[in-house]
Amino acid sequence: MLSQEKQRQLAEEDKKREEEKRQAEEASVQHQSFLKAKKFKVWSIIVIILLLIFGAFAFARSRPGKWDKFADCLTEKGMVMYGAIEWCSYTQKQAAMFGRSFKRLDYRDHSKLPGIKKTPTWVFKGEWLEGVQSFERGLCFPELG
Repeated sequence: MLSQEKQRQLAEEDKKREEEKRQAEEASVQHQSFLKAKKFKVWSIIVIILLLIFGAFAFARSRPGKWDKFADCLTEKGMVMYGAIEWCSYTQKQAAMFGRSFKRLDYRDHSKLPGIKKTPTWVFKGEWLEGVQSFERGLCFPELG
């Protein structure tokens, strides 16, 4: 049988081990909580950055194009551009000249008008202009004024 002193000593050691175990569990919980908070902050920052990127992209796309008024005028007066935007580098070049304003033009696929030999072809009041046209020459008809 163990002496009372020895039993007291063993009880204190058990109590000490239990306290250490409790502290270790508490530290583990705190560490997990810290990791969750850190992960939340990282994901929050990522979401905010993505929202800023998408917002900037949406803002840039919503701004008016440099040639909006000119493209609107061409369309309102009845000028039509026939082309092959999918594969024709000349049609793509003409579209690039208009930039964001291209969507405002009356653009049609070249197959919609029989007789087109070159793309792009601009049609205005029965007159055909073949190939890429500059803004200064070709696309500025006096009748458009």
